[in-house]
This record gives sequence, C-alpha cells and structure tokens, in this order.
Amino acid sequence: MTTTAPVIDIREVSRTYGEGPPALHDVTLSVRTGEALAVVGPSGSGKSTLLNLIAGLDRPSAGSVTVDGVRVDGLSETASARYRRARIGMVFQFFNLLDDLTVGDNVLLPAQLAKAPRAEARRRAADLLERLGIGRHTHAYPGRLSGGERQRVAVARALMNRPALLLADEPTGALDTAAGADVRELLTGLNADGQTIVLVTHDLGLAASCATRTVELVDGRIVRDTEHTAVVGR
Repeated sequence: MTTTAPVIDIREVSRTYGEGPPALHDVTLSVRTGEALAVVGPSGSGKSTLLNLIAGLDRPSAGSVTVDGVRVDGLSETASARYRRARIGMVFQFFNLLDDLTVGDNVLLPAQLAKAPRAEARRRAADLLERLGIGRHTHAYPGRLSGGERQRVAVARALMNRPALLLADEPTGALDTAAGADVRELLTGLNADGQTIVLVTHDLGLAASCATRTVELVDGRIVRDTEHTAVVGR
C-alpha cells in the first residue's frame, strides 16, 4: 500500500562529467513511500548515475536530491556515510559479500557499523535470514552458497538497519534463470510488505514482475513514466 509521502524527491537534477554530454539532464522525479520503481534504459542512459545520486555516492552538478527528508546533495562525506547506514540498503549485481565472514556476520556488519546493541542485532539478523529462507546457512561462508542464496544474503544485509529505501543495481544480472526468478519473487514480496524499492535493471521481465512503476531513461532524460495497475504475481 502506497502513501502520498515522497521518500525520494529529485528536482531539476543534472550531472555532467568533464566536457561530455550530461549523464543526467534536468531530471525531476518523486517516489512515494511503498512504491517499487524500476529504472530502465539502454547502457549509458544515466541509470547508474541516478542510483548513485540517490545513494549519496555522487553529487549533482545542478538541482537537489532529497531522500527520507535529508538533502543528500549537500552532505559531507562523513554525513553521507551516516545517511547510507541509517536510511539506505543497497544490493549489487555481484553481491559484494565478504568471503572471510560467515553469512551471519555479513548480515550483522551494517548493525555493527551503526553501533547497534549486539543482542538486538543478532536477533534481527537471525529473523531476516529465516524470513528470507536461508537461516540454515547462518554459519556457512558465502563461497559455499549458490548465486541466488548469496543474493538473498545481500538483501538481508541491506535490510539489517531497517532502511527507508532499498536500492538494487542489476540484482539478477549475475544469476541464472532460476535464481533470477527467485530474486524477483523475493523483491515482490518485500515490496508487498511495504518496503520502498528503486531497482535499476536491463531486465524488462524483472521490471514488469517486481515494479509498481517504471521510469525509462534515454540520454539522461526521463522519456517515459508508467504506473502499473497490476503487478504479475501479486
């Protein structure tokens, strides 16, 4: 269920690098709490740039980026890191798990960085792993898991600090068809439970099955913004 409160408010944002054409040009975008937004478009269209601006990993050349009430574009590096820990969960194409830590310790890492109480964090990690169907792997190392299982661990880690926003960058890009379908089902379920998601993908099937809304970027501009009346599998 969506509300009218925007969790993302992007106003007239442009991003240029050197003398080349802008990666993003005059983009205005609002995302409501509870939406699952898919950002699609060809390579070089500005999808990753948009995600990086929302995450506070990059700054716009012009315009403003506000997420969960925070003006992200004006944060210092230290404040930006705190913002990501508190408000953003990130899932990547290649998982970015630490191979020398167990599954449980990978999931605990964001809570440790945020200095959360240890007992509470361990309960939260155990609950997430069970909820995502991988509790039996708590003491295993990521290298012993399948691609789909590792992506579930990455999602659990991203949700550890109860972020307002989950960002997913090509989350099925490194997975086979069966594992990709598993992640699609997982993301759909998370959004049905109220998690706001922004998903960058080349996979139009993933966008169609997971998203409540799709934005298409071409040459750094929004050329299409479509709300879906029904999502497959819901």
